[in-house]
Amino acid sequence: MIQDGVMFVCFLLAFTALIAVVEKKIGGKFFKYVPGIVLIYIGAALMKTFGVFSDSESVESAYSTIRGLLLPAMLMLMLLQCDMRKIIRLGPKMLLTFFAASFSIIGGFTLTYVLMNGFYAEGTWKAFSALSASWTGGSANMVILQGILDVPENIFGYALIMDTVNYSIWVMFLFWLVPLAGKFNIWTKADTSFIDQMTSELEAGETAKTEFGFVELIGFLALALIVSAGATKIGERLPVLGAAVNGTTWTIIIASTVGLILAVTKVGRIAGSMEISKVMLYIVIGLIASHADFSQLFQAPVYIISGFMILFFHGLIMVILAKIFKLDLFTMGVASLANIGGVASAPILAGAFNRALIPVGILMAVLGSLLGTYFGILTSYILSSF
Repeated sequence: MIQDGVMFVCFLLAFTALIAVVEKKIGGKFFKYVPGIVLIYIGAALMKTFGVFSDSESVESAYSTIRGLLLPAMLMLMLLQCDMRKIIRLGPKMLLTFFAASFSIIGGFTLTYVLMNGFYAEGTWKAFSALSASWTGGSANMVILQGILDVPENIFGYALIMDTVNYSIWVMFLFWLVPLAGKFNIWTKADTSFIDQMTSELEAGETAKTEFGFVELIGFLALALIVSAGATKIGERLPVLGAAVNGTTWTIIIASTVGLILAVTKVGRIAGSMEISKVMLYIVIGLIASHADFSQLFQAPVYIISGFMILFFHGLIMVILAKIFKLDLFTMGVASLANIGGVASAPILAGAFNRALIPVGILMAVLGSLLGTYFGILTSYILSSF
């Protein structure tokens, strides 16, 4: 068991590097349908499940420090090629899909609660309401609902398990779907011409860039880390606005803003940022997965099953809407994870499709964090009537 924080980070880095090397050397159909990111997630989660990583203070400190430093740095680098004028043109469709995802989650909670009510402990509707606030806006909203509804601690613990286990598997599932976007979009008859055009322009821009070397790599690494550290310090000093906007939210907003500003300068035309950001992406995914303990699947099985039912109803509703309104997989996936995952994972999923679309994930996740508490209250009103 690894109990030292430095060894934890080094071991995880070695594992992610191994997956990256194998993916590049082998390739083929397997990695086409099971991307390296998914393998990193599964592998790190299994290592946590089987006790390779401990919950020692050293490991937890290293986890929070490295993740807190790399996430804003990664987002800033990924945004260096982003043209916000194009992102704004995606606004109405993404906004409507976001709300569709939110209400489908509330519908999933309602259907599941009605079907499984006889198996739950008393007060479960309160825990589900708190969890729905998290799955439509982030953990901060969940804590707020816990206080508002006075959720019993033992029942709240079940909700926390669902928030960890079911959420982790849903994130992994959405990343697995990314390579299947083309087939999904053909099935829904989605018009992806604009996203395809943006992708082509991005690739053309990358091709037009000069070769990069040591100076460019160390320059981007230094820039990303100093922006991340500065954004974190400033974010910690800015006011907390309700349940939604806290230090982490401010940090992401500041780092993203810096990336968008630099994107219109000469910095955005220098090669090398994509390679550094991809390294950070793999490490961040590994860190997130290292805290997904699958052994909890066997705890409170009724609640874990309920979590999968909620996500099934949510996914089914979203697929039906995609078919009816001819929506693409990117729009559906990011709208879903902006609700369920928040600022820590929605931008990463957006970047897995195309890094020029990362701002969509950020903006939608921030919107979810602002509205999550109200969605949770709406869920509590619905569930309390049964």
